[in-house]
Amino acid sequence: MTSPALPALSLDELTAQRDQALRDYEALVERGLSLDLTRGKPSARQLDLSGGLLALPTGHTAADGTDCRNYGGLQGLPELREIFSGPLQVPAAQLVAADNSSLSLMHDSIVHALLGTVPGAERRWADEPRIAFLCPVPGYDRHFALCERFGIEMIPVPMDDQGPDMDVVERLVLADPQIKGIWCVPKYSNPSGVSYGDETVRRLAAMPTAAPDFRIFWDNAYAVHHLTDTPVEIADILALCAENGHPDRVFVYASTSKVTFAGSGVSFFGSSPANVAWLLGNTAKRTIGPDKINHLRHVQFLRDEKGLAEHMRRHRELIRPKFDAVDAILTKELGGSGLATWSTPRGGYFISLDVLEGCARRVVSRAAEAGIALTPAGATHPYGDDPRDSTIRIAPTYPELDEVELAISGLATCVRLVGIEKLLEQAGQAG
Repeated sequence: MTSPALPALSLDELTAQRDQALRDYEALVERGLSLDLTRGKPSARQLDLSGGLLALPTGHTAADGTDCRNYGGLQGLPELREIFSGPLQVPAAQLVAADNSSLSLMHDSIVHALLGTVPGAERRWADEPRIAFLCPVPGYDRHFALCERFGIEMIPVPMDDQGPDMDVVERLVLADPQIKGIWCVPKYSNPSGVSYGDETVRRLAAMPTAAPDFRIFWDNAYAVHHLTDTPVEIADILALCAENGHPDRVFVYASTSKVTFAGSGVSFFGSSPANVAWLLGNTAKRTIGPDKINHLRHVQFLRDEKGLAEHMRRHRELIRPKFDAVDAILTKELGGSGLATWSTPRGGYFISLDVLEGCARRVVSRAAEAGIALTPAGATHPYGDDPRDSTIRIAPTYPELDEVELAISGLATCVRLVGIEKLLEQAGQAG
């Protein structure tokens, strides 16, 4: 997204626009709305798509004869790993199917690195004088929360339309051996919707790093969450890391949280054979195996990779109109105003709205006063600090379409009011 291009307006014109925006906002508040765009959750209609899971599995035996009711099978059912191997670009033998949360796998990976040694490490991360992660921004607040939980320093890296600024990334990881990782949402990034370009992926895989145990936390959360009939394809990070002599560099994560039932799905970890053995060796200390009944349930429901794609097509039919509505309303209400720009993602769960610098927190506050709940301004940046105070994450999937339309119309009113007030303030200072 480019910065808003502001039209030249006189003080009288700005004042008139402010007065109209204020009247519109007062009318909005009087409506007494109660709308929630805070989190990227599947809607009830999306969850209904997976209702067949509740009647499964039929039987309890996996394809290889495993009794799914019993202990064991720490790596997860092979037939489930086969379904997701292609979409995640990880050989099934190097994929782990676990329980419901990929966030849990990311959490555990950090804990294992802190308390043990990852392949290639000289010592435990807990024994390092300092640990830092690179954080492409805008980014995912739960990644940042994990770093804060474990005292990991976060270093923001700007994003462009190809992914993180690789000149910055390469310079930082080469200079500082305490930088141990980078967070990446490579396809339909949260919240901008950016998908990493092939050259970005190649450079991430090939770049020299001062830390021998540097890891790419590749959170491919939206690997199958397309909004168009032509899915975005990204380069194979795992293969490229191996080709460039860094086979252990990447940890791949994903889940079915937005594919089937958000709280009852399956999570995945993929990596090199050495990293998989490392994770399973540590995981064996805390569990004897995942919920294989749930694995079997998902296998019988999704059937194969084609079944997965068809299921996601039905998701797309439900959520694409909501994304289209957001774009249409913002274009109608704010297009050409110079007060905002926004992303038009080809997949994922979010839209990134950029308002005038110094206005995001005020817009979110105004929206809350009007009954429209948004993700807190600053959540897209480490420590909740957006230095420009301009980025707002829109999550349109959970409400019904008519509620999305009401919320975005109201949000546009807030953006217009706060933006014009900002311009008047600047005009007064200039005068």
